[in-house]
Amino acid sequence: MAMTIRDIAREAGVSTATVSRALRGLPNVDPATRERVRQVAERLDYVVSPAASRLASGRAGSIAVITPWIARWYFGRVLSGIESVLAGSDLDLLLSSIGDPSETHHVPPHRKLRRRVDGFLVISLSTDTEGVSEIFESDVPVALIDTEREGCWSVGIDDVNGARMAVQHLINLGHERIGLISGRVMPTPFRPEENRWRGYHDTLKEAGLPVEADLEACGHFTIDGGERAMTTLLARPNPPTAVFAMSDEMAFGALRSLHAHGLVPGRDLSVVGFDGHEMADHLDLTTIVQPVEEVGARAAQALLDALDDPTRTPEQVTLPLSMVVRGSTALRRST
Repeated sequence: MAMTIRDIAREAGVSTATVSRALRGLPNVDPATRERVRQVAERLDYVVSPAASRLASGRAGSIAVITPWIARWYFGRVLSGIESVLAGSDLDLLLSSIGDPSETHHVPPHRKLRRRVDGFLVISLSTDTEGVSEIFESDVPVALIDTEREGCWSVGIDDVNGARMAVQHLINLGHERIGLISGRVMPTPFRPEENRWRGYHDTLKEAGLPVEADLEACGHFTIDGGERAMTTLLARPNPPTAVFAMSDEMAFGALRSLHAHGLVPGRDLSVVGFDGHEMADHLDLTTIVQPVEEVGARAAQALLDALDDPTRTPEQVTLPLSMVVRGSTALRRST
C-alpha cells in the first residue's frame, strides 16, 4: 500500500502541514525537523506527487507548442529538439497543431490552453495569425521559432540570407532564368516562406535578372507538390535553367519531375533546396543547411530560462546557415 503524508507525519511526530512544507523545500521548517521528515519519507519509500507539487507551487507543469503541422519533416525535427530539452525538466509537452491558418478555421489554442500551461512555444507562424496573437495577452512567457516579436524570446535563422545564398550560387554558375518553387501564393502566414520569397526576389533584382510570374510555381511544401510545380515550370514557353525550391522536400519532387522528363539534374537544369534534410545527400541535392533540431532545443531552453527567472530580458537568437554543394547544380550549358 502506498504511503501517505499522514503516515510520515505519524512516524516523524509532526503535523501533515509540516511534512508537506518540508518535502517541498518551503521555508519556516526547522532544519532538524526537515531532515527527520526526509529520512522517514525515504525509509517508507514515499514518493512526492508531481501533480500535488505543481498545484502547491502555482505551476501548471506543462508547456504548449503551437505548430502548423506535426508530421512534416521540418516541424518534426524542431519538435525533436524541443523534446530533448524538456525531457530533462518536470514539464509536460502539449501539442496544438492548427494546420494552415489560411485554409482552416480553428479554435484559438490559447483559449483552451492558457490555464493549463506555464508557457508557449510558437513555430513558424506570424505573430498576428488568428489563434496565435491572443496568447501574448496571457501572463506566461512565450518563445518564438522562425519569427520575432518585441518582448519575446525568439530563435531562428536568417531566411532572407539563406535564399540569397541559394540564388547567388545559381547566378555564379551563369544561370539567368532562375525559377522558384514556393509553398503557396503570397501573402502567407508563414514568416520563413515570406522571407525566402523576399531573398529570392531581391537577389534577382540586384543582379539585373528577370523576376517573372512565369518563373514561379507553388509546391505546398510536399514532394508531390514539388514535382507538380517543376512540371509546370518545364511546360512554360521559356522555362528556367535553374530552380530554387524553398524546401528540400519540394526539391526532391522537382528532381523526380526532371527524371520523368528525361532530364539530368545539374547537367540539364540546376536545383537548390533548403533545409539540410538527411535524404539530400542520397539524392545529390545542393541545399542550404539549417540547424533544425538546435533551433527547437535553443527555443525550449530559452523558455525554461524565462520560467526560472521572469526578470531576464528576452533575447533574439539567429543561428548560422551553410550551403552544401552537390551534383544537382552545375554551370549553365551554353545554347
